[in-house]
Amino acid sequence: MPDYLHPLRFGSFITPLASAPQFPVDLALLSEELGLDLVTFQDHPYQPQFLDTWTLLSWVAARTSRIHVSGNVLNLPLRQPAVLARSLASLDRLSGGRVELGLGAGAYLEPMAAMGAPQLTAGNAVSGLEEALDIIRGIWDSENPERLRVDGQFHRVDGAKRGPAPAHNIPIWLGAQKPRMQRIIGRKGDGWLPSLPWLKPGDVDRGNQVIDESARKAGRDPRQITRLLNVTPQSSAEDLAELATGHGMSVFILASDDPEELRRFAETTAPRVRDRVAQTRIARARAGSPAPGEISNTVPGSTLVEPVPARTFQGESIPEALAARTLLPGDPGYARYTSSYFRGARPGVVVRPENPAEVQDAVRFAARHRDVPFGIFSAGHGLSGRSLNTGGIVLALDALNSITVRDGNRVQVGPGARWGEVAKALAPRGLAVTSGDYGGVGVGGLATTAGFGWFARERGLTIDYLRSVDVVTADGALVHASAEENSDLFWAVRGAGANFGAVVSFEFEAHPVAAQVGFAMLVFTPDDVAAFLEGWGSTIEAADPIVTGSLMVGLAGAGRPSAVQAVIVVDSSDPDAVLEQLQPFTGLAPLADQLVQMVPYAALMEVPLTGEGQSGRGEPHGHSGLVRHLDADVTRGLAGIMAADRPFFLSVRSAGGAVGSYPADSTAFGWREANFLISLLGGRSDDVQQLWRNLLPLMEGMYLSFETDTGPDVVARAFPPGHLRRLQALKAAWDPSGLFRDNFFIAPEPQPAGSSTGPGSVTAGSTSRGV
Repeated sequence: MPDYLHPLRFGSFITPLASAPQFPVDLALLSEELGLDLVTFQDHPYQPQFLDTWTLLSWVAARTSRIHVSGNVLNLPLRQPAVLARSLASLDRLSGGRVELGLGAGAYLEPMAAMGAPQLTAGNAVSGLEEALDIIRGIWDSENPERLRVDGQFHRVDGAKRGPAPAHNIPIWLGAQKPRMQRIIGRKGDGWLPSLPWLKPGDVDRGNQVIDESARKAGRDPRQITRLLNVTPQSSAEDLAELATGHGMSVFILASDDPEELRRFAETTAPRVRDRVAQTRIARARAGSPAPGEISNTVPGSTLVEPVPARTFQGESIPEALAARTLLPGDPGYARYTSSYFRGARPGVVVRPENPAEVQDAVRFAARHRDVPFGIFSAGHGLSGRSLNTGGIVLALDALNSITVRDGNRVQVGPGARWGEVAKALAPRGLAVTSGDYGGVGVGGLATTAGFGWFARERGLTIDYLRSVDVVTADGALVHASAEENSDLFWAVRGAGANFGAVVSFEFEAHPVAAQVGFAMLVFTPDDVAAFLEGWGSTIEAADPIVTGSLMVGLAGAGRPSAVQAVIVVDSSDPDAVLEQLQPFTGLAPLADQLVQMVPYAALMEVPLTGEGQSGRGEPHGHSGLVRHLDADVTRGLAGIMAADRPFFLSVRSAGGAVGSYPADSTAFGWREANFLISLLGGRSDDVQQLWRNLLPLMEGMYLSFETDTGPDVVARAFPPGHLRRLQALKAAWDPSGLFRDNFFIAPEPQPAGSSTGPGSVTAGSTSRGV
């Protein structure tokens, strides 16, 4: 049977014991900590020794931040399908698109009837399941203005209102053992979820054949259907790899309540499976040979049917080496890349590599399609929204999310990791890397721009702790860059990285951090906003470098006092010292509210100061700029914006201190003398825009991730003139054709033959690791 070339995923299958209710929750949290993709729970509502699975799923979704949740499988006869559809959509929206639907017809008919379900035969239950699929998908189809009507024998709705739509395209996986339900999967399902212990030799291949044949008869591509498998701890990596490359399975879910078995599965078995499958797939792709049992385009015993169309983009077949890593509109998982934090999008194709070699293939693929946008995505938090696009290619690096803490204080991090995860990995060693002010931000975007975080005044910028990168450049080469090797490229990546390639690995030097830090949230109601801002600026500048703070304010309305929220972090584990450092701020204006607590830095990075849901639509609108001081002219301008009766969000972040201790020409980010970073989100009206333009002569530079204006004049403001000239020369050396052009494009300026590409630089191709 075929390898459908689906991405590999791994999950856990946990017993929802009521006698120890916290235990399955702890196993779910462990599953997320171990990096598993999915946590599932069996569903037997008639069993009093089990927790209710839906309640448990909701609780686990609230306690986790990344892992997806599902029943394995939900008992349909005891879960009315229209209500189930709304429950799923609601939890999916609340969890940020992390809910999947494993669904079954119900195997234990008498216990179900005892709980109030209709007395069904096995055949009735299967018929009811197919009806339920129509109801569930109909409820989710919120764009259809017609009321939903399904006149089924076992499930019906008559004029039900549709919606809400889930946050992502929830796949429906059916737990099916026999051909009739497998044929339903082929016609209407998104995945097949059997359990290995219940299968006989040959059942996997026979089931796939039934599903594929049914899919073709329904005009579907069998490759749209995911093949999942519940497995036991006795399944070896070799067994699972063979099930993937020889029998089409791609999601392996471990049935175990033993924490050590889960750990072994995540840390040992899963990586080995990934390596073996990748090696096999790459070898087949290079040899030009099909996967065993290549998918046939005919139904056995039938007449010839239309060939299954190849996966294509702009008329070009997607290379086989990338086929398993691409998402096209309508594919499960595609919806994740239609929204970033503030921007909506609809990419023509999303390529989601799982290793550097696949990133190289993706960059080469993008180079053949220069007529469409090309975005690079790590986590989607950039306010500019440039990581996504409509109609183009998105290179999603979120699967490259490994974090490896090495001996000493070095840590190797993938671009798709999030800063909260980095903080958590470093915490046991008493280390941290100063980063942004929210843990959900991806490493890739922030570490190639600058990185203003909670230790900025004490430690500097994130890029100041970057020691080397591995980057795929415009020609598809994998290049290592550091202060000693390809130093010109290393200089450019630290501040203008989006112009020079796709970074696949970062090496940071971590710094010590106190066991706990002081965290304060103060809400001020100043009568004179300009005077308050000026006082805030002078107080921050005079504070000890262990103090870093930000101001945040939204719409208050003309003529009404503005509430200004201050968030201050003090890098000290001494509560008395923290209070002493905070004291000068408390007298700046009347306080409406205050919170001061001691927290570990890793916990601070988990605090959802801005929320996590990424459901942006349309185009964001934002500006940024840096100033040396919050003087009277600057604060009057900011007070004018704050008094405008228009929706906006304004923030003032701390810089200064250690940020300015590095030479201005040490990195591509060059605005080292500024003490404050100001950003404005929203405020689209002409009057607010004019108020912002009035501030521009008082500002120097900008922060690219917070800016939505584009064009050469914007780029000219983003870098000091000498830096920009050097970047243009380096662009000519490393990306002369401008492949990386959609995130504040720096136009290349070719240099005369034999000239240097920049101060202290080396030739672009020297000592590179090319593959």
